[in-house]
Amino acid sequence: MHLMIMGPPGAGKGTQAERIAKEFSLLHISTGDIFRNAIKEGTETGKKAKEYMDKGALVPDEIVIEVVRDRLSKPDCASGVLLDGFPRTLEQAEALDDVLNDLGMVFDAVINVDVNEEELLNRLTGRRVCRNCGTTYHIKFNPPKVRTICDHCGGELYQRSDDTIDTVKERLVVYKKQTFPMMEFYQRKGIFENFDGARDIDEVFQDIKAYLEKKKEK
Repeated sequence: MHLMIMGPPGAGKGTQAERIAKEFSLLHISTGDIFRNAIKEGTETGKKAKEYMDKGALVPDEIVIEVVRDRLSKPDCASGVLLDGFPRTLEQAEALDDVLNDLGMVFDAVINVDVNEEELLNRLTGRRVCRNCGTTYHIKFNPPKVRTICDHCGGELYQRSDDTIDTVKERLVVYKKQTFPMMEFYQRKGIFENFDGARDIDEVFQDIKAYLEKKKEK
């Protein structure tokens, strides 16, 4: 079984990805892992990607696609993968389709963990981090005993610049603009399935699990 998982920042996609991969014995492949491995192994595409990353620049799509192609062509991917964090745009999705065709692979399902904007804002803007030890809290879901002080080391808690409401809203605007055409692309293929990520983590996982088990039976 080959799957892809997507979802906006703060939707809990990463948590669900880990559980899905474990439940269905899939290789969980994130974009970050692919790049790190390619650079570590010193592959040609890895070297090219590193040149851009070292400059703080975006890696061009054609290089990203080749790095993904290299990873998916390895023998450990044959028994099933869960692709996480890629593709992010319609252009990437179309290019990935060509890669999958070349490798004789197809996605069985594209899982979207969806959460409404108000809930995402609550989740993302409520994060607080200790300046001293880096422990992460959430003012609603995982609050410290004292609002501005770390339970572990007594350090000051602060809100990261990318967690402010204006920054989060901008991140969500960019996400929607990039991913909606991609969602339609997979909907037309009949493999896109939406899940309400605003619910309890276990509830969301059980729904995804039931859906994928039905897929396996077909």
